[in-house]
Amino acid sequence: MIRHTDHFHGSDLEKIEAIYGIKKEEITSFSANVNPLGVSPLLRKTLSDKIDAITTYPDREYTSLRKCIASYAGCDYSQVIVGNGSTELISLFIQIKHPKKALVIGPTYSEYEREISLGGGTSLYYPLDEKMDFQINIEDFLSHLHEGIDLLVLCNPNNPTSSAITVNQMRLILDRCKQHDIFVMIDETYVEFADNMEEINSVPLSYYYNNLIILRGISKFFAAPGLRLGYAITGNLDLIKEINKRKNPWTINSLAEVAGAIMFTDTNYMKETKQLISSERKRIYNILSKQENIHTYKPSANFILIKILKEDLTSQDIFDAAIRKRLMIRDCSTFPFLSNKFFRFCFMHPAKNDELLECILDTIKK
Repeated sequence: MIRHTDHFHGSDLEKIEAIYGIKKEEITSFSANVNPLGVSPLLRKTLSDKIDAITTYPDREYTSLRKCIASYAGCDYSQVIVGNGSTELISLFIQIKHPKKALVIGPTYSEYEREISLGGGTSLYYPLDEKMDFQINIEDFLSHLHEGIDLLVLCNPNNPTSSAITVNQMRLILDRCKQHDIFVMIDETYVEFADNMEEINSVPLSYYYNNLIILRGISKFFAAPGLRLGYAITGNLDLIKEINKRKNPWTINSLAEVAGAIMFTDTNYMKETKQLISSERKRIYNILSKQENIHTYKPSANFILIKILKEDLTSQDIFDAAIRKRLMIRDCSTFPFLSNKFFRFCFMHPAKNDELLECILDTIKK
């Protein structure tokens, strides 16, 4: 039996292998939130053909790559800065802004608080209300914004709740933050998976607000976490200059530069991804929302949050039952404001999703 003190990220397959004696190659990770299609065939072929790119340095300014990203995201390339994953850009941004006090909407990804803490700052949490299915109460939230806060951090759609803030709500937030001189960092890692992306995409707002930076990457939607390519979009060109001053040169390798130029124009892959995730999201939500002993929160992203209502069952029990079938979910008990009654999993191919659903439903009915 796994020790209660062990909790796993979607990349912790080696730990699972050691504790459970299951080869990591046999495990299907419903925890990592990565596109189940894997790397696109076009990218796979092109990278193979372009292997000689590693014999030369990439463009120091990454101009061509930034133009591809700008065209894809709908902004000017002067607003784009690229980094070695979004984690590098988060770190650089925090170093520059050096917030003394940040407000983070929770439960959410822990890396924000870690970076703020490393910079000597303190993170306060605004907890989303479980009774509202973790949807933001915009009026109440606005009342918590004040001059004592330097930075607001939002993940949209949010991990692990899969809830989302609309553009109209975001405008109200940005207006209030502008009044109180609060900078806003929005992590849009999962925005491309959403059916209503145009209603929650904050990139157009970068033309009107200079207290805004938006972070994205290729790890999840484009299934390429190992390439370590992230990007940020902001209308604050002074901030971009500051980031570039601190940023080490050539943090993105030549293959990642080539890959980025392909990914953001691979419309067939994007369409297939959106169709698969949209279909499975609706199907799985419809199945689980009708079940007793669990509460299912309506998802916007490519993953879904579940609460166990059965008294003698925990997220650890669900994790254990699933991993013994070589299926890895995310025990959410380590997230702020979530207990050992919450778990999360992402959407894979229908056959694998059915395997996991059968396991979950069998476990909650025992």
